[in-house]
Amino acid sequence: MRIGELAHRTGVSRRLLRYYEEQGLLHPVRLPNGYREYADGDVAAVRHIRVLLDAGLRTAVIAGILDCVDDQGTAHRVTTTGCPGVVARLTREHARLTAAIDRLDHSRRLLAGLLGTAGPDPAAGRGPS
Repeated sequence: MRIGELAHRTGVSRRLLRYYEEQGLLHPVRLPNGYREYADGDVAAVRHIRVLLDAGLRTAVIAGILDCVDDQGTAHRVTTTGCPGVVARLTREHARLTAAIDRLDHSRRLLAGLLGTAGPDPAAGRGPS
């Protein structure tokens, strides 16, 4: 299938599909005319990429574990068969996200404290400047 059909079937823009290819996540065949030809399995691969991105994973990590994700009904699951180190990788990513959330929570609490000590904003009563 061509890129337009893959975009239609997955709801992902052509531009984003090209980006996934640049990142090594998709590997379409190049036809002699330069067009990309995608396999039927690329529809599932794009769905998996979207789930992994939504989970907060970076494309470099996704490239290393994409073959370890499959569909089970409407859910996605990770298989460890033939995927050594996938659990350790996901554990590291989970810790990275937890640390980022902790930093953001700390920043939010500091900002709330600053707002709590602020007086009224003299510019608040005026229109846009």
